[in-house]
Amino acid sequence: MFKPRQLNSVKTSEIETQINAEGVHIWPFEAEFPIDVRFLAIEPRPVRMNRHDYFELLYCYSGEVTLQVQEDHVTVKEGDLFIIGSSLFHRTIEGTSRKAQAVVVYFLPELIYRNGVADDEAREYLMPFLNQDRSFTHVVPGETGLPLQALHWIHQIHEELPATSSQAQLGVKTYLRVILMLLRKHYNEAERIDGVFTRRKRDLERLRPLFKFIDQHFAERINLRDASAIVGISSSHFKRFFRQVTGQPFVTYLNHFRIAKAQELLASTDKSIAEVSQEMGFCDQSYFGIVFRKFVHTAPLQYRHRHRSGEETLALDSRDLAKDSGPAEMRDSVSHERGGLSLPLSE
Repeated sequence: MFKPRQLNSVKTSEIETQINAEGVHIWPFEAEFPIDVRFLAIEPRPVRMNRHDYFELLYCYSGEVTLQVQEDHVTVKEGDLFIIGSSLFHRTIEGTSRKAQAVVVYFLPELIYRNGVADDEAREYLMPFLNQDRSFTHVVPGETGLPLQALHWIHQIHEELPATSSQAQLGVKTYLRVILMLLRKHYNEAERIDGVFTRRKRDLERLRPLFKFIDQHFAERINLRDASAIVGISSSHFKRFFRQVTGQPFVTYLNHFRIAKAQELLASTDKSIAEVSQEMGFCDQSYFGIVFRKFVHTAPLQYRHRHRSGEETLALDSRDLAKDSGPAEMRDSVSHERGGLSLPLSE
């Protein structure tokens, strides 16, 4: 059914530019019909923890990948289905020696709404995505049979994209609803934790002024006391609250944001390492190098050379896939990686 014909590439720095100061990855959906299907070859790369406004389904064709969801780790094996909502920070943190290969569906919940309204029926369809707390099981094991059923309908959705006609759009919505119905039956326990989505949105909203401040003042000195004052809580409470909401300590979040900005400068300018270090708020170039290596797994100068030589290619576009072979052929012919846009990777 699927065989790569031509693989496009995306630079690591381009991935980082799509993650804003709030740690939200912005996906370029078609404005009128926000759903996409992509095929990935997943290999650990240093991209920040992030979340996204869209919902995500990932079917693992081959290999195995471990993801961090907030502060927990989950492993997705061949034949498993992984689902994640819009309020949880996550990233891929490790994989096997063989690249994990997967197909993903990204969609905005508005696609399920009736006349733009999140009515009771829409909430029923989306229940597993809305009510994900610490006890939620993000992986549907292959042995349940559900992942293969979902894969069939994912293939059907892909066949219709880009859905430019009303008939194609109706087909996509119908196939997506079948997948959501299967998940709703599987996640009966989600009904018992109603209200999780609302609480997490409220917590994220409380941090929004801080995220805005970081975006505007990341090159300045920002300590815990400053951050907690912006949020309006004590420093000790802030440390726990920030980690609970984002899955990482505040200092790690801030430094990773700064390093992402540094990657942009290294890739797009000829500024010296010292200049980049200073502009990112690091008063010591040696410390900048240490933090950069921790997050990017290479030195700043090496990163610049690798980026400009075209070694850091990360993409696989579903629009370049033919539809005349099965998953086995896909696994054999995939040779590039499409950089975990919604699967942010290890530090």
